[in-house]
Amino acid sequence: MIMENKRRSFLKKSALVTLGSVVAAKGLSAMNEDKEKKTIKRVRALGFQWETLDPFLFCVHHEDFFPEGNENMGPDVNLLKGRNIGSDFHIKDGWRMYHGKQVPGFPGHPHRGFETITVVRKGMVDHSDSLGAAGRYGDGDVQWMTAGKGIQHAEMFPLINKDKPNNLELFQIWLNLPKKSKMVEPHFKMLWNEGIPKFIQDDENGNKAYVEVITGVLGEHAPTTPPPNSWAADNNNEVAVWNIKIEKGGTFYLPAASAGLNRSLYFYEGKKLGLNGSNIDYYHAVDVESDHILKLEAIDESASILVLQGKPINEPVVQHGPFVMNSRQEIQQAFEDYQKTQFGGWPWSTYGPVHDRSKGRFAKHADGKEEVKS
Repeated sequence: MIMENKRRSFLKKSALVTLGSVVAAKGLSAMNEDKEKKTIKRVRALGFQWETLDPFLFCVHHEDFFPEGNENMGPDVNLLKGRNIGSDFHIKDGWRMYHGKQVPGFPGHPHRGFETITVVRKGMVDHSDSLGAAGRYGDGDVQWMTAGKGIQHAEMFPLINKDKPNNLELFQIWLNLPKKSKMVEPHFKMLWNEGIPKFIQDDENGNKAYVEVITGVLGEHAPTTPPPNSWAADNNNEVAVWNIKIEKGGTFYLPAASAGLNRSLYFYEGKKLGLNGSNIDYYHAVDVESDHILKLEAIDESASILVLQGKPINEPVVQHGPFVMNSRQEIQQAFEDYQKTQFGGWPWSTYGPVHDRSKGRFAKHADGKEEVKS
C-alpha cells in the first residue's frame, strides 16, 4: 500500500516538478565544470537492429503501419504479392510480416540465458509460451520476460481493427543475465501502462518533457521492481530504461548517474537533438559518460529519446541465434537440451496463436494467476 500511494503521488504536479528543479538549481554549475570534460563518447547511425552496450545485448525498434485486419486478424490484403512469407523483413507498403504467415509477428521460438523487455508504444502483442502462459498487452504496456534456463514463446501482432489501420510501434530490448542467473526458472512480469511512473516537466519557457520510468530510479520516481533474477533487480547495477519526449524548442536535464556505467541515448523521433551543445541527427545513438548531467534540447520539432543504462556485467558473451551464454560449450548444451525437452513443449494448436478478437489486455501466468485490464 505504501508503494501504491507513492506511485500515485507521481501523478501530482507538485511532485513531478521536483526533478527539474533539482537539476536546474544544482546542475548548471556542474555542467559548466563538465565543459572541460568530454561527455559524448560515440555517435552512430541506427539500423533495424540497434547496437547496445553491456549489460544490454541489442534493441530492435519495430514500427509498422499495418492495414485493416481480416477475419483471422491478419492484413486484409493479398500476402502472396511481393512478400517472402515466413521471412518478410523488407518494408513493403509500410509494414512487414516478419516470420508470420497469416498474422504478423514471431511464431513460437526458444530462448535461453537472457531477458526480453518489450515496450509497446502503439498496437497490441499476443503472447503464448511453452509453460502455458498467455497474454495480450500494448498501448504503453511493457512485458519483461526472463528466459533463464529455457522457454519457447510466440509474439504475434494481431490486427484487431477491421475498420481502420492497425499501427504498431514497439521496442524489444535484450538484457543479458550474469552467469549465476542464466539457468534460473523462466518468468514473466507485466508492467501495465497504468502502473508505469510518468511525469511531466516544464522548462523555463513552459515547454514540456514527458518521461516514462520503465525501470531505474529517476529522481523521486521509482518504478515497479523487475523480475527477481534480473540484473536490474539489484539497484547497485543502476539499470535504467527511460523514454523521454520533449516538445519542440524544449529542454530537459537528465541527471548524472554513477561513473563507470554504460549509458546510451537513442534518438528515434524528431529532426535534431541538442546534447550539451552538440547537435545529433535523427535516428542516431549516442554513448555518453554516465556521470555527466545531460542537457537535451528538441530542435526544430519535438524529440523522442530512449535511454538505456546499466553497470556492465563484464562476462564473456557467446550468442548463437536465440541462445546467449558464456561459452560455446554452453551454447551447444542449449541446443541439445532444446532438442530433448523443447523447453516444456508447445501446448498451443498453432505456432502463431492469437487470442480472441474480443479480448482486452490480460496476462495468464504459468502458475494460474490472471491479470485482466480494460
